[in-house]
Amino acid sequence: MFRFEHVYQGVLQDINFSMEKQDKVILFGPSGAGKSTLLFLLNRLNDSEQGDIYFNGKPIEEHSITDLRKQVGLVLQAPNLFPGTVLDNIKYGPSLFGEWEEHKGKELLDYVQLPSDYLDRDVDQLSGGEKQRVSLARTLANSPEVLLLDEPTSALDYRTAEEIEEVLECLMEEHKLTMLMVTHNLSQARRLGNRGLFISDGQILEDGKMPQMLDQPKTEELAKFLEQ
Repeated sequence: MFRFEHVYQGVLQDINFSMEKQDKVILFGPSGAGKSTLLFLLNRLNDSEQGDIYFNGKPIEEHSITDLRKQVGLVLQAPNLFPGTVLDNIKYGPSLFGEWEEHKGKELLDYVQLPSDYLDRDVDQLSGGEKQRVSLARTLANSPEVLLLDEPTSALDYRTAEEIEEVLECLMEEHKLTMLMVTHNLSQARRLGNRGLFISDGQILEDGKMPQMLDQPKTEELAKFLEQ
């Protein structure tokens, strides 16, 4: 699905890895290591300075940015909802392509476990957890193949974060999505990932199965990171 070959961008140095369909990859490591920079390369919020990135067998720059971002959805730590109602937000993407159907509103809220009467609610009236669910629903409205998650629960309290995790697990299973998630929460990494990429100083130092790589690190750098 994705293939990186000798990619450089900012702090990132010689990044090489592949992702297959339905991989659930956790990107973790120290602050400033380049995790978000790497994540943003997958939907071209960043472009590489050097090297090649392929998506579904084609160089990523041969995909139009609009089509790429439909297929590769991004959910940020801060939901960044538009002013207006929940419905205004979740129908925005499909409406640009004339693809919105009214029945989708209730379906999307069902997916993220919100009542259908929230469709008419102003986003300013929502809690942090509710806003993150709407952000997820807005991304899902485009029917993506891939979900990029940049610390989607780090600004939420423990219970709300747990609820969002449950929603994510259901979505991955039901929609057969591929996931790349940045997180500092290693307990969350254990629960949600089947593969991990440990990145430090702009380099991928370890690529392994979850949770095994957290229990039996192969590199000294990961072992030290886990002791902190």
